[in-house]
Amino acid sequence: MMAEPPVVPVFCTGVSAQVRRQRAKELGLGRHDNAVRHLGQDFGLLAEECRRSGTLFRDPAFPPAAASLGFRELGPGSAKTRGVQWKRPTELCPRPQFIVDGATRTDICQGALGDCWLLAAIASLTLNETLLHRVVPHGQSFQQGYAGIFHFQIWQFGEWLDVVVDDFLPTKDGKLLFVHSAEGSEFWSALLEKAYAKVNGCYEALSGGSTSEGFEDFTGGVTEWFDLRRPPADLYQIILKALERGSLLGCSIDITSAFDMEAVTFKKLVKGHAYSVTGARQVQYRGQALELIRMRNPWGEVEWTGAWSDSSAEWHALEPALRQQLMVKMEDGEFWMSFRDFLREFTRLEICNLTPDALQSRKFRKWNTQLYDGTWRRGSTAGGCRNYPATFWINPQFKIQLEEVDDDRDEDGGREPGCSFLLALMQKHRRRERRYGKDMETIGFAVYEVPPEYVGKSGVHLKREFFLANASRARSEQFINLREVSTRFRLPPGEYIVVPSTFEPNKEGDFVLRVFSEKKAGTEEMDDKIQATLPDEKVLLESEIDENFKQLFKQLAGPDLEISVTELQTILNRIIAKHKDLRTKGFSTESCRSMVNLMDKDGNGKLGLVEFNILWNRIRNYLSIFRKFDLDKSGSISAYELRLALEAAGYRLNKKLHELLITRYAEPDLALDFDSFVCCLVRLETMFRFFQAMDVDQDGIVTFDLLQVLVGGGPGLPPSPLPPPPFSPLSTPSSLPSPPSPSLVASPTLSSPSPPPLPPPSSPIPFLPSPSSSSSPVAPAHHVCLTGLSKCLPRPRAGSSPFLAFFGRKGWRGGGCGGHTGPPPELCQSPSSHPRLTLGPFGANPPDFGASCADGAPAVTLRFRDLLPPGAIKWFFIV
Repeated sequence: MMAEPPVVPVFCTGVSAQVRRQRAKELGLGRHDNAVRHLGQDFGLLAEECRRSGTLFRDPAFPPAAASLGFRELGPGSAKTRGVQWKRPTELCPRPQFIVDGATRTDICQGALGDCWLLAAIASLTLNETLLHRVVPHGQSFQQGYAGIFHFQIWQFGEWLDVVVDDFLPTKDGKLLFVHSAEGSEFWSALLEKAYAKVNGCYEALSGGSTSEGFEDFTGGVTEWFDLRRPPADLYQIILKALERGSLLGCSIDITSAFDMEAVTFKKLVKGHAYSVTGARQVQYRGQALELIRMRNPWGEVEWTGAWSDSSAEWHALEPALRQQLMVKMEDGEFWMSFRDFLREFTRLEICNLTPDALQSRKFRKWNTQLYDGTWRRGSTAGGCRNYPATFWINPQFKIQLEEVDDDRDEDGGREPGCSFLLALMQKHRRRERRYGKDMETIGFAVYEVPPEYVGKSGVHLKREFFLANASRARSEQFINLREVSTRFRLPPGEYIVVPSTFEPNKEGDFVLRVFSEKKAGTEEMDDKIQATLPDEKVLLESEIDENFKQLFKQLAGPDLEISVTELQTILNRIIAKHKDLRTKGFSTESCRSMVNLMDKDGNGKLGLVEFNILWNRIRNYLSIFRKFDLDKSGSISAYELRLALEAAGYRLNKKLHELLITRYAEPDLALDFDSFVCCLVRLETMFRFFQAMDVDQDGIVTFDLLQVLVGGGPGLPPSPLPPPPFSPLSTPSSLPSPPSPSLVASPTLSSPSPPPLPPPSSPIPFLPSPSSSSSPVAPAHHVCLTGLSKCLPRPRAGSSPFLAFFGRKGWRGGGCGGHTGPPPELCQSPSSHPRLTLGPFGANPPDFGASCADGAPAVTLRFRDLLPPGAIKWFFIV
């Protein structure tokens, strides 16, 4: 059963789309038994609709049109596509068949497209019926239930896709233009080729490739290859283990010229053809251990005639029972040869290691697998290879923890016990993006041993100093412009860091890193844990501010002794213009508004003396940090240094956040001006403070409703310093009084007479402050009527500071009151029998507010240091 794919509407893009897709993946979407519906097309629903309406399916996502053929050599109007007509198999032969008597290699004949690499992989699938039907689902036919629609399952970059196609195929002069069967009436291979072309954008995108790419996209496995002219010493053991794990093994003899293609050697091996390795066995031959390997030529009956061939004399030296066990039928394309001859005659071996879900038989030993998605982005995570030490450290980092050594032991004692594993780095979507001029990047990876001080630790991204002081323990054999680079390693138990990268910095792309280990291995992405050390928000008194600064403030602020957004912009730009060493375009209105939002504690949209003094000192600190990391004295800092500059300012962020910050604040040359740097820090502090205020229980998780996201701020949006309004101001009575603004320094004086009559239950419930004649030296209490709430009050902490928000004639206003000593809050009853909560300063023994409403309504909800409790207050403010 296929799960509903994460349908991403046009407005769900960027971070939101990534989060949604990741959540769906964690729930199992993308497994073979839960494939993603490619482009959202549901095969079952589409087929049923066609049958019900009596029409044949025509695919709007991959139409029978010139654009589906290609973009250059097969592009619209090209010589190769002139006269091409799209026809259904029912128009090409009287009785078309999907599959006849099982799939065989003769079903696959190459056409006018250079995708022999893909056809070789399809041909290999025909040798394994189980794997074939994972790609080509059962039950498809041109007879029963035919509706002109077919589907196939193809692996792409860590997930299985269910790909729907119609059965229009490109033809020329009445014959299929691309892959076709030898007999001309079987169409499963042509339709599979079409599905693969659809995934990659067009048929032309399939031109040129390696068989291993096809192997992986039809199995989900990892392919490694070996140059048999320089084989590793333990290659025979590798082959034995691969066969134990059900891997697909293929080998070939390289051709040196066009004349070599299909040339037959003296001992009847065919050059340029793919052979399968189907078995291996060690036997005692004339008193010595001899390694044998079993081969199969799927392309014909021509067989090896050398030693250990079917009719060779070597077999007579074996025990009769063993000989009977190993001998195979004559002329079936399968034969034995010695491993020594294998290395001498063949030049290349490919092994496709399958994932556990592809191996249904219990007789196979299975790999332990892990997969990680990653990105390289300019300025933040695309650092290039080790040749670029200044930026190499910003690449994504992954940790592998090897604990159990391999089961096999080196009997000669030549090797120490080790842990074997495969690393495979694959770049995404490059074939599909070929039509836009993008080609494969040159990619590779390096492996480092984790330093002792970081062993067992998470949430750490190693910095430049580590890589300057330590050499890699292992690395990919080469950096190469292939879709995937894979290498087999055997290392002692321990923890290792893998750093995948492009060869040069600033090369963008997406990638998949896969780890196949013989024994269970721990893996995780090494990324900094998000945390912030925010400036202390201690109460600052006017008397503590320098007199010279007070005089300066009076000159800048004017008669109202407040600085507006526009005035702040003018002041900062005048000052920054005097610093000729700083590269800047000046502070924007948006930047200044963010600063005012952060510092404005009384909610009037302006900065008073204390607020401006705090901001002034904050900017001076930012300037000091900025100059420290302006290494070349250019007046700007490099995007690569932003991570370190932010850490100096108290912020540790993960790579995803750095990618977003660079995208938003860096210039095209990957430099940050001073004004962008300040704006970045102001936004970060605002969002961290907003989150901390919401995270009452400090578990790092906060739930937002839609209104809070829109008003409180989301990715890329400045959060409001106030919680979102609980109801529309348009529906609020116009007679609401405007409350006094709380002072930043002194505790607020809030009072009120008896509350107004409660509105009907269906109406929004405003909170109305009202005056009081209290003469207590302690700040008077603020009385409000509460009803329709959802939870009991948690016990407030001593000295806690509730956030106050009021609705007045000019909209929502807010302020904070500090913790004070004094009498505890009171809980009293209003005449209407609804509880009336008295908020006052909280002393050393704050009470438990867990009272229930007298009329049976839910109890009161209030959380301190929380602007709007998740799941509790939905349509009004706690104040």
